[in-house]
Amino acid sequence: MSTPHDWTTTPVTADLLRGALDLEHTERGALPHRLPASARRQIPDGQLAMAESQPSGVRLAFRTRATAVELDVVATKRVYVGAPPRPDGVYELLVDGRLAGRDSVTSGDTLTIDMAAGTTRARTGPVETLRFSGLSGEEKDVEIWLPHDETTRLVSLRTDAPVHTPPPRGRKVWMHHGSSISHGSNAATPTGIWPALAAASGNAELINLGFGGGALLDPFTARAMRDTPADLISLKIGINIVNTDAMRLRAFGPAVHGFLDTIREGHPTAPLLVVSPIHCPIHENTPGPCAPDFSAMSEGRLRFVATGDPAESAAGKLTLTVIRDELARIVSLRAATDPNLHYLDGLDLYGEADHAELPLPDGLHPDPATHRRIAERFARLAFGPAGPFATRT
Repeated sequence: MSTPHDWTTTPVTADLLRGALDLEHTERGALPHRLPASARRQIPDGQLAMAESQPSGVRLAFRTRATAVELDVVATKRVYVGAPPRPDGVYELLVDGRLAGRDSVTSGDTLTIDMAAGTTRARTGPVETLRFSGLSGEEKDVEIWLPHDETTRLVSLRTDAPVHTPPPRGRKVWMHHGSSISHGSNAATPTGIWPALAAASGNAELINLGFGGGALLDPFTARAMRDTPADLISLKIGINIVNTDAMRLRAFGPAVHGFLDTIREGHPTAPLLVVSPIHCPIHENTPGPCAPDFSAMSEGRLRFVATGDPAESAAGKLTLTVIRDELARIVSLRAATDPNLHYLDGLDLYGEADHAELPLPDGLHPDPATHRRIAERFARLAFGPAGPFATRT
């Protein structure tokens, strides 16, 4: 039998959220967004619209003496036709920075995606309640990390003691933009994605703008980053440009320059780290586009293959090898007049030897162990004493 509580209901407002750039109030709850409304109006495809609404790195943060916390949510469950069922998204409760509980909801809205037909179908589902109890009655900082890969509407927050906006912790704000790997694909928990692990190691407040399939040098993303306060900025560029076959070498270089120029308008001197792609065998020397391996799906496995012709690289089609060379060249050129611009080779985070030990399960995305490895290396190379994000006194 559960112990009765005198509940305090607190409206979910923007001052209780970390890692979101906007909070949309809908008829079915508050929906965190990782891009502002001005950017969302310019999104050209459903993939990015879905990805930016998935709250990777977003967490509720408050100070309280509560011993029990309830959160009503509407989660969006994704079903891919022909693919194995996806695990339920995980909500993690941290007390004073330490994991104190995990929970999931098993139902909610459902989005059925048929990758072969290119269609989607939505079905409305119920509100579900997450419960965390047995917390100490002392004053404490509480965070509820939302699922990194499951769109979540926040309906109601209840506690058995009042909550307050937590005071600033004096941490530097790290804003990171990248692809599905930065978004957290194939990680098991929201605090287990590599940017969250690296932020914890670097004692930084994370804003994660990693968008599955959406790191395409979009100008509206650059403007969102320009206008968002941050102390440290990183960009992981390349894999989505290749696997969507989005541009050729002639367009890629100027697009990178334009993206960096826009960010520098709002952050002229912040440490800015450009990170090239990690090792991905299917695209090292083979251009995109990338496509699901439907023969693997027929066996209940999700896998991706590159469908481009390596010979087309001579005509400007992009591979990861080409992109690494071009990013290194651009950063070297710009660093002559921008001493706070830095380059990190993605192969130093996960290279060919790492792939031999920890292969990408679906050909594109790292597993939880690989997320940890990437995070450890990024923390050492970026936040370490000799890194561009090292604490400056």
